[in-house]
Amino acid sequence: MYLYSERIYTPQGFKTGYIEVEDGKIKNILEDVDGEFIDYKDYIIVPGFIDVHIHGWATGSFWYEGTKESIENMSKELVKIGVTSFLPTSGTDSVETINNHLLQGRKAIENYSPEKGADILGFHLEGPFINKEFKGMQREEYCLNPSIKILEEFFESGGKENIKLITLAPELDGSLEFIKYVNREGIQISIGHSAAEFEEIKELKDYGLGGFTHTFSGMRGFHHRRLGVAGAAMYFDDMYAEFAKQTGMTVKPEAFAIMYKIKGPEGIFLTSDCTGLAHVKEPFHHYIRECTFVPDGDYLKLEYDNGKVDRIYKYDYDMVKDLELSYLKSVQNVVKNVDASIGDIVKMTAENPAKYIDVYDKKGSIEKGKDADLLVIDGLWNLQDVYVKGVKQEI
Repeated sequence: MYLYSERIYTPQGFKTGYIEVEDGKIKNILEDVDGEFIDYKDYIIVPGFIDVHIHGWATGSFWYEGTKESIENMSKELVKIGVTSFLPTSGTDSVETINNHLLQGRKAIENYSPEKGADILGFHLEGPFINKEFKGMQREEYCLNPSIKILEEFFESGGKENIKLITLAPELDGSLEFIKYVNREGIQISIGHSAAEFEEIKELKDYGLGGFTHTFSGMRGFHHRRLGVAGAAMYFDDMYAEFAKQTGMTVKPEAFAIMYKIKGPEGIFLTSDCTGLAHVKEPFHHYIRECTFVPDGDYLKLEYDNGKVDRIYKYDYDMVKDLELSYLKSVQNVVKNVDASIGDIVKMTAENPAKYIDVYDKKGSIEKGKDADLLVIDGLWNLQDVYVKGVKQEI
């Protein structure tokens, strides 16, 4: 199969040519071909988005449901918003619950094929090793100090090779030993839900701390005499800042713009941190959205603080897709807010996350030998077509 475009974004910049796809891989980018090709000359081809922090999306939620089917539903729907690979992300639940979810998730990984949608790269453990002081929407009773023994249980359930990223509060007792161990296993660690001081991060970071989970949110803030976690995120050039949900509700656009000026697109990656709100298991009040989400069998009731009530079917994509800001809409907001170029966005959505979780050998850019995870877009980042490992997706 050949895909033609006059604007193919590669690590060397834009190229005109034909992307040759064979057995799910990019075999080459050619100047000319004999035979049929798919003509995208009026569009741009970029690498697919990689979301390394996503609990759920639309018709599925790994966090709330924790089933093989929930991840498969996420996979099926994520391609519709440009996400071609992702890390299903746990919440801070009981160890037993997390283990059960990882067992189910492992089944989804083992049964994955690109015809099913976005590629499942492994898991992100957002907890339970976080600080209850900055728990956010996580459950305080399940916040634990770092434990190698518990992590090894997670390895047994989900497969050690599938644990790609762990969010950690490094000020907690046992962190140094835990960080060293996780680093030896080749797993990335992000600082998040943390009350750490700048000095603690400075002391620990070179043992294996790579970046920050949902920067500015769920962490000790910045003061000019007490720099905190937020100050560390701004200060250390060799650590990535993750930003989720560019709605302007959790992080003001200007706050993102400040970090963008400091670190540039080379030091930031984007995620969605979506939870799959349609699948809550008990009434949940979202203080930012000013709405209570009430489970009602296969339906969801939305009870807004202003008195309005809606009832929707939670497996209808069109009904649930706007409950949370999609990855694609977040990207479009970033483009507007900081005038990000296509290359800037590719760094933050594909290249950087792939490098962060060590899959850049197969994901994150349009290069020979890598997976053919491709987005066909117009100049406003509207999707035209999506390919996962060379398989055209239904969007």
